[in-house]
Amino acid sequence: MAVSPLFGGVVPSQKQQTLASNYMQFTDSAASDFSSFAEQYLPEIYEQEVERYGNRTLSGFLRMVGAEMPMSSDQVIWSEQNRLHISYTDVVNDGVNTLTIPVSATVKNVISAGATIVAIDALGAELKCVVTASVPATGVLTVAPYAAATTASLAAAVKIFVYGSEYGKGSSTPNYSASNTDGYVSVEPQFTQFSNSPIIIRSKYTVSGSDTAQIGWVEVATEDGTGGYLWYLKAESETRLRFEDYLEMSVVEGEKASTTAAGSAGAAGYKGTEGLFAAVNARGNVEAGFNAGAGQLADFDSILKNLDTQGAIEENMLFLNRETSLSFDDMLAAISAGANGGTAYGLFENSEDMALNLGFSGFRRGSYDFYKTDWKYLNDASTRGGAIEAGAVAAPVAAIDGVLIPAGTSTVYDQQLGTNIRRPFLHVRYRASQADDRKMKSWLTGSVGCAMTSDLDAMEVNFLSERCLCVQGANNFVLFTKA
Repeated sequence: MAVSPLFGGVVPSQKQQTLASNYMQFTDSAASDFSSFAEQYLPEIYEQEVERYGNRTLSGFLRMVGAEMPMSSDQVIWSEQNRLHISYTDVVNDGVNTLTIPVSATVKNVISAGATIVAIDALGAELKCVVTASVPATGVLTVAPYAAATTASLAAAVKIFVYGSEYGKGSSTPNYSASNTDGYVSVEPQFTQFSNSPIIIRSKYTVSGSDTAQIGWVEVATEDGTGGYLWYLKAESETRLRFEDYLEMSVVEGEKASTTAAGSAGAAGYKGTEGLFAAVNARGNVEAGFNAGAGQLADFDSILKNLDTQGAIEENMLFLNRETSLSFDDMLAAISAGANGGTAYGLFENSEDMALNLGFSGFRRGSYDFYKTDWKYLNDASTRGGAIEAGAVAAPVAAIDGVLIPAGTSTVYDQQLGTNIRRPFLHVRYRASQADDRKMKSWLTGSVGCAMTSDLDAMEVNFLSERCLCVQGANNFVLFTKA
């Protein structure tokens, strides 16, 4: 009986020469020509990997615009101020000097008799009136226009706001009572309360003891500087880098579980957390289908007009994907196209011998300063950049093109401290106490390497964090979406 060699068949030859039939292979398949154990010539081997995707990490966005602060509770609660002045929208005008405010559990009528108001409809028609009677419970106002006999010149739906008051000589400010609807309603300040809950983020990498002792011919090279010929070092390093990206991505993309219907995350016991995109969608400004290309400055000005109605924060950051960033460059370039077809933006006194700068890193429009930068997370093909990848069928609905974030800090009331404090508009809260800091934990278990905690013939690298994002003053944020 013939004995087959371990690595395949070897056929003797009458002459000393290299043939396909007289060297060992790793496979029994004679047709295989790619897994040879020995070759006639030693191949030229590049030991280092080619970094064809450059730096693959995506985190860093929150470090640029926010801060990280510890907390010791399962929930963070903050309060935000409401507007100072009194105004109402969707007020019903009957055309005969009666305006009805749509009162509800959250909308109260606090306009008193004697107040002077401006009533404006959607077409721009307006009337200035004095309130002669007010019923807080029903929201009904009886008004007397200054320049007309009735309110018939206004549409059926108007916006009203108080700009002052007028009383007669020798009068006093009347008190309101159930029997006196012409009294004065005291306006109590109200605040809006928001909250968010941290989520626990975990990851693990496991390598057996045998694999830690195996040397490869490919040299390890990673973003965090890990080097050597032990392949598990690369896997452990990439697990760590991936987890660090998840720390940021989870609070940017986070979504609260808003339903307990069967099959939902809420029904399975998960609570979620409100991320940046969800917060701006719910409480901020969403600019759908924005195209900032050449000649579209008027579209951008409409965003500025909306910012005027909010906090009017002077300095803002624009974090954009590549497509939208180039559109902003085109928009700004169209403003200063130069004379005789020349280019007058970028480096000053441009000439054909100079490097031409066709991009803009910042600009000022109106009373606002904007600093523009590319957000790698929106460009990376493995994350949101895949939506505009070459060959993609179509961009998904509501794909994110960028976000406008106000710079600076906001003043809020801290429930735990019991005082007003200043916080960055965007900041991360992580769980921490004297006993345990859960900002970014990592530890080893097993019996391999530095770990001697069990009889497991492996090394387990564990990662954990517990955190959430606070988006304060979301009404000053703008989210750019495709649709």
